[in-house]
Amino acid sequence: MELIYIYHSGFAIEADNVTIIIDYYKDSSETELNQGVVHDELLQRPGKIYVLSSHFHPDHFNRDILDWKKQRPDIQYILSKDILQSKRASKEDGTYIDKPEVFEDENLRIQAFGSTDAGISFLIELQGMKIFHAGDLNNWHWMEESTEQEVRKAEGDFLAELKFLQQTAPAIDLVMFPVDSRLGKEYFRGAKQFVEQIKASIFVPMHFGEDYTGGNAFCATAQAHGCKFINITHRGEKFKINK
Repeated sequence: MELIYIYHSGFAIEADNVTIIIDYYKDSSETELNQGVVHDELLQRPGKIYVLSSHFHPDHFNRDILDWKKQRPDIQYILSKDILQSKRASKEDGTYIDKPEVFEDENLRIQAFGSTDAGISFLIELQGMKIFHAGDLNNWHWMEESTEQEVRKAEGDFLAELKFLQQTAPAIDLVMFPVDSRLGKEYFRGAKQFVEQIKASIFVPMHFGEDYTGGNAFCATAQAHGCKFINITHRGEKFKINK
């Protein structure tokens, strides 16, 4: 299995006869629109293609993905229901799920979990691996800007969602989770709480835009909790994933 970093929170997973593209925002080219690993490679890859979007925010859902069906008529879209509710897509564009609903076919199983912002997060079971993409699930505490009450509420909401996930999946093979330095003080508090409560074999930072240093700063903490940490250095970077 191979993991591909596209951009921001966008990733692709290549497995036997299956390709999954999650939270596409922009392709991996830094200079050319609609060029990069998705358009140049993945949309031509044989097998079944699944496209997932966790919520309607433009850095997680780009309506351009719906045009890919012209090139790959068999493409399967699994989208958060808030994308439909916000009228960013229509009912016939895909399959819509919300917490705790499940999409399942002969290739994979996808269960929707909660978020502390819009939409959902995804637990994917694929070819013997459990894979979690957090979407915008995080401890969004904004500690230096918010009131103490707001910080407590943000943390409580996050820990409640984390507990619900932990009851279903106490161990996950591959986790993609926000490590966003824009939060300021203790910006990877949510990531630390995640690996404290759920055994993550491989941890991948996301939602850091161009701040690779900030995203990768979680490495030592992740390793201290028994995770293999994937350092991301550029768009389109590829990583072999072994259970």
